[in-house]
Amino acid sequence: MASTPKKSTTKKTATKQGSKKAEPKKMGRPCIEIDVEQFKKLCEYMCTLEEIAGIFNCSEDTIERWCKRTFGMTFADAYKKYSAEGRMSLRRKQFALAETSAAMAIFLGKNYLGQTDKVESKVEFESDGFIEALKGQASDTFKNAGGIVEE
Repeated sequence: MASTPKKSTTKKTATKQGSKKAEPKKMGRPCIEIDVEQFKKLCEYMCTLEEIAGIFNCSEDTIERWCKRTFGMTFADAYKKYSAEGRMSLRRKQFALAETSAAMAIFLGKNYLGQTDKVESKVEFESDGFIEALKGQASDTFKNAGGIVEE
């Protein structure tokens, strides 16, 4: 019996000089399209990672990977960069609101700008001599006892 040579199962592609290799087909799910300008605007509105992922109908991890690919930085760094405009805008609006609604300006300042109320309390009372008398009596009692002796 004559044996027949086995055929190779790998395909060899002939390449001509100067021609580019064919790119392999990408496997997996297609990339989700995220609009850069919309992303920046959502950061400016101070949306959270969870909210941004919900708006683009994808996972938070997808947003993280997209930020790395698109901006070359993590979501946290991109968020910090693009939400700064929102904080500046809020400050401007707070000044405008302070003219008509002090309560709203205070609320916004406390919640977004880290402002707090500084509360100072000073207790003053008029002495009727009771505390001084009590101090004197305690001192006399201690002196008359000749000190405290424990058994």
